[in-house]
Amino acid sequence: MDVERSSLCNCVVNFLLEENYLLSAFELLHELLDDGRDDQAIRLKEFFSDPSHFPPDQISRFNSLRVADPQSLLEEKESLEEKLAISEYELRLAQEDILKLKTETRKKTGISLDESNESKLDASANHEPDLQPQKDIAFSDLGPLKDTDRHDLNCAVKEYLLLAGYRLTAMTFYEEVNNQNLDAWKNSSACVPDALRRYYYKYLSSTTEAAEERIGMLESLLKENDRLKNDNQSLLKSKDVSDAQATALKKSLEVLQKDIKDKEILVQDLKQSLESQRKELNDCRAEITSLKMHIEGARSARNLLASDSAQVESWSIENHSEEIKLLQNEIERLKAKHFVDTESIQSIKQEKGSEETVDEVDKSQVNNILPSTVDASSADLLGTNTQVMGKRESDVTTSKPKKVPEDILTSLDENTILEKAENFLKHNGKPHSETDGLFTKSENPDESNAQKGLGTVQILSDALPKIVPYVLIQHREELLPLIMCAIERHPDSATRDSLTHTLFNLIKRPDDQQRRIIMDACVTLAKNVGQLRTEIELLPQCWEQINHMYEERRLLVAQSCGELAEFVRPEIRDSLILSIVQQLIEDSAIVVREAAAHNLALLLPLFPNTDKHFKVEEMMFQLVCDPSGVVVETTIKELVPALINWGSELDHVLQVLLSHILGSAQRCPPLSGVEGSVESHLRVLGERERWNIDVLLRLLVELLPFVHQKAVKTCPFPSEVADSTGISFTVSLLELYAGGFVEWPTFEWLHIECFPNLIRLASLLPQKEDNLRIRITKILLAVAEQFGESYLTHIMLPVFLVAVGENTDFKFFPSTVQSRIRGLRPQTLVAERLASMCVLPLLLAGVLGHSSKHEQLTKYLRSLLVQSSGQEGQPAKHEIVNSVRFICIFEEYHSMIFNILWELVVSSDINLKISAANFLKVIVPYIDAKVASTHVLPALVTLGSDQNLNVKYASVDAFGAVAQHFKNDTIVDKIRIQMDAFLEDGSVEATIAVIFQFTASPIPSNDLLRRRERANAFCESIRALDATDLPFSSVRDFLLPAIQNLLKDPDALDPAHKEALEIISRERSGGTFDTISKVMGAHIGLASSVTSFFGESGLLGKKETDEPGALPPETIESPQPIVEDTRFRRIMRGGFTDMLRGKTKSNEENSPSH
Repeated sequence: MDVERSSLCNCVVNFLLEENYLLSAFELLHELLDDGRDDQAIRLKEFFSDPSHFPPDQISRFNSLRVADPQSLLEEKESLEEKLAISEYELRLAQEDILKLKTETRKKTGISLDESNESKLDASANHEPDLQPQKDIAFSDLGPLKDTDRHDLNCAVKEYLLLAGYRLTAMTFYEEVNNQNLDAWKNSSACVPDALRRYYYKYLSSTTEAAEERIGMLESLLKENDRLKNDNQSLLKSKDVSDAQATALKKSLEVLQKDIKDKEILVQDLKQSLESQRKELNDCRAEITSLKMHIEGARSARNLLASDSAQVESWSIENHSEEIKLLQNEIERLKAKHFVDTESIQSIKQEKGSEETVDEVDKSQVNNILPSTVDASSADLLGTNTQVMGKRESDVTTSKPKKVPEDILTSLDENTILEKAENFLKHNGKPHSETDGLFTKSENPDESNAQKGLGTVQILSDALPKIVPYVLIQHREELLPLIMCAIERHPDSATRDSLTHTLFNLIKRPDDQQRRIIMDACVTLAKNVGQLRTEIELLPQCWEQINHMYEERRLLVAQSCGELAEFVRPEIRDSLILSIVQQLIEDSAIVVREAAAHNLALLLPLFPNTDKHFKVEEMMFQLVCDPSGVVVETTIKELVPALINWGSELDHVLQVLLSHILGSAQRCPPLSGVEGSVESHLRVLGERERWNIDVLLRLLVELLPFVHQKAVKTCPFPSEVADSTGISFTVSLLELYAGGFVEWPTFEWLHIECFPNLIRLASLLPQKEDNLRIRITKILLAVAEQFGESYLTHIMLPVFLVAVGENTDFKFFPSTVQSRIRGLRPQTLVAERLASMCVLPLLLAGVLGHSSKHEQLTKYLRSLLVQSSGQEGQPAKHEIVNSVRFICIFEEYHSMIFNILWELVVSSDINLKISAANFLKVIVPYIDAKVASTHVLPALVTLGSDQNLNVKYASVDAFGAVAQHFKNDTIVDKIRIQMDAFLEDGSVEATIAVIFQFTASPIPSNDLLRRRERANAFCESIRALDATDLPFSSVRDFLLPAIQNLLKDPDALDPAHKEALEIISRERSGGTFDTISKVMGAHIGLASSVTSFFGESGLLGKKETDEPGALPPETIESPQPIVEDTRFRRIMRGGFTDMLRGKTKSNEENSPSH
């Protein structure tokens, strides 16, 4: 195919050169070179490099021809288009005539086209010396080309060029063949698809070499055909095998599908059985829980009984000793009477036996109490303990005292003993009914007590749901002990669930105190019932309340997640409870999300492992970026430290944090769509993105102590971590680190990852994002405070000096890190402007702004402001002015700034003075009236009195900024005096600058007459100034912005004045009035192409001036003062103080006061 393509291309080359289609041949040469087909372009190269065809002097003369300017080319193009339209119309008419003539000629002549085709093929083949050198026949031997032959060949060449992809050559060829219509190829034997290729094949087939070549090709094709047949047969066999395998696989698939269906049915059955078994298991768990409660009650009763028996024994011994004394006294009395009766002695002995019997009965009753208590339900435990205590106290009163001598007993009768027992009972405060009851009862009372206790709990459980709605809300908390007791002791799980639901829903919308009481009750209940019942009975209440319509109830769920987690199994904490918290952080209520963050922090230490770390980390970042400041504050102060201490994944958290910060800014649209400009690198932050970046930077500040702690902990040089002064990172430690023989990833993270990413973030922030830039500054100051002055001097400062394009020393950086730090240096002009605009403020306020670097900051600022302006021969750049403006946000730098600015004010360099005026203008919003009166105004008065006009005009702008920000009488008087001086000066530039400042000052909106008077004065002055020759800078900076300010208040403008102002705007701006707002770009501080719009050749004035350009500041001459006292000057001088103060005047007070 390559040989064939080369032959066809050679045929076309020969044809184009023979027919003298040089433009087409030249275009084909370029397209062949672009395609890399240099071999086929050899002849064309030789032809066009031949000096005989193209003399060098002629080529040089053509090259020296002047290129027409675009305006003349546009005019020629329009004229040529008109001529082309006429020519196309004439061409269509001529083509129609030609077609008619051709049809008539074809009918008359009838010449055979086959012979002409053979002659064409022979002619094209004869011009190919590479393939057929032995048959090189001249083109003229075949006779002259006929028109039809030429037309067929031209059409065939055009078709080849289009098929081969040489479209430019085809277009050039089409234009060069201007005497034939190549689009209309008549239907003949020569008109065939791919004609040139067919002509070539026809020519080859007419030679013996071609026949031999074709025979060889046929033989190779036959061999290839046999091979393909064999391959086809083998493929057919493999296809049969694969079909059989596919059939077998289909059958096996059907079997598997049946098995899957059977298994699905089995799975459903197993699920159903599992559900039933789970229900049975829950019932069993409930029964086990009740049995555990019975056992615990029995154990407590047994312990209580044992402790009480010891106390009763000691108490009974003391009482019995007293009784013995009484008995001894009675015996002495009886002996005195000398009365002895044998029958009474026998009765006393019988009484002794009965007392021993009573003691045995009492012992048996006490022994029966324990098993009966174990068998009884837990509900009557309280009643049983009460009965046992009463019985045991009665037993103490009737129990036998220490053994009395038998001779004493023989002297006592039964009545005396009973009387003494009665007195004993009265002495201990026990009624006869209790003692007699114990003596007379011979049956066990525990069974009846258990039944009574269970019935009491049942009655309480049934009554509580009915009682609760009718109790006042502020008193419902008093029902909590009853509800807890019923939940704890009721044996039925369904009833307990109902009571637990009542507990959670005790108050419809509980406040903080009520939620605290309910939560304490739930915690106490969880302690008493254990893990199993907490999971089964309490946690389901969380699920039910999680989507409740009232946020107070959802808040109760959030609190329960953190406080009840301690009383459930560990595997429940990081699965079920964590999923509940995850759903709560999506809640619409702020208090619920805040509670979710707080309780998640409580939950983390209870997790059994850190498998859920990445999930919790994602939840933490979601809460940090919450739109509510309360949620963010809780997350940063509570959840973040808990996550770091629990997960020990600080490196990953820091990595994700930096990616979130940069991603939030990079997703915002650019400030400008012009590629390569500074504004295309800055981003327009939305409210959400600005908030996210701010809170993430706050999070970074909170993480810095953890970074410092880990850096100290992982230090490979533990002996050098701290010196005698307590500084963590000393110079000797940094020198060891610079050796580069150890790894210290946490320490390197700051200057390898953190600082470069903060620099990238700052390079995306436009000028108005001062709050975010202040946040970054606080981060840098916090790093310097954490890591010490040595780290600030030898690590932080070099990083930021390189980032702003300064040279620095990398002595304390390992060689492996130095290349990455050097990569921060700006490489292009746009990058340098971005560094000056965005990174320089961070260097000044965040690095050199540290308390230990104030002296170095002063030197650096003086060098930046004084030396740079003096060396460049022009005022300070806007980027440097913006950096000074940013550092003035911090009040502690004001005195240093004013000292440096005063050096600029008293300097003899005009550019330094203009720079001082610009600096004073931008720092006005960040100072108070006292500073403005003592520092700014004296400097501006000095600049306003300067002989140079540019310095004076720059001070006018600064005076206007002071007037707009301060309404103090002293300040207003000073500005009025200076403005009068400007007006008395009489220069047009000063006058228009004052007008602009007046129009930019606030307008008293409540006095329409006052506004109209001001507007009329301004309009008359502007119309007067419009009649003068104003320089383009004054038109751009003052006149057009002043007109725009006046047009903002259409109610105060007279219609004639409004129309006049619009006309002036159109004429001075060189465009329509609709484009004026775009022209104002330079005035409002947006970087734009205003300077090019108001260039030297723009329509800046009504009259032509012969000035070649703007003169240097030293050569500008002040125009002659305006002698006449216009109405504008009278109003400005008379009512200027009121304008600055924003006061209104009545219609009677319009007369000027001098």
